[in-house]
Amino acid sequence: MDYPVTLTPDDNGTVLVTFPDVDGAVTFGDTIDEALTRAPDALATILEAYIKDRRPIPPPSTRRTKYRVAVPALVEAKIRLYEAMRAAKVGKAELGRRLDWHLPQVDRLLAMNHGSQLAQLEAAFGALGKRLVVGVEDVAAVRTRRRTKSVPKRRRRAA
Repeated sequence: MDYPVTLTPDDNGTVLVTFPDVDGAVTFGDTIDEALTRAPDALATILEAYIKDRRPIPPPSTRRTKYRVAVPALVEAKIRLYEAMRAAKVGKAELGRRLDWHLPQVDRLLAMNHGSQLAQLEAAFGALGKRLVVGVEDVAAVRTRRRTKSVPKRRRRAA
């Protein structure tokens, strides 16, 4: 799950990062690398606000941009849990009842910056009739696939 970002030079010499798909996700850095390093935290913070406001999580678009920011794996698992809860019309209190957990435990499970344990996420998915599946991708293959997607088909065939 990776979101396109827009980098804009700011008037104070920094680089501004915005996410076209996610209203309110903004950060900056002194350099492009620093700005991109800060971007996952900014994205996780705003997505946590979406959850607190009970808003749907905007999916990443296939918009062609030079840079995309991947959501950390734990954050993605929490997003998927929230989406599964919404689809099943199960609120935090009901999930807590199903798991025999106190509400603060469920709140921490949906807190993006809390280091939840995988076993807790698996239990929560299980309470929703779901199973958490983990995958691994080769970083070089992912970069190549993204670069290929951004090249128009005409140019790819000619190359």
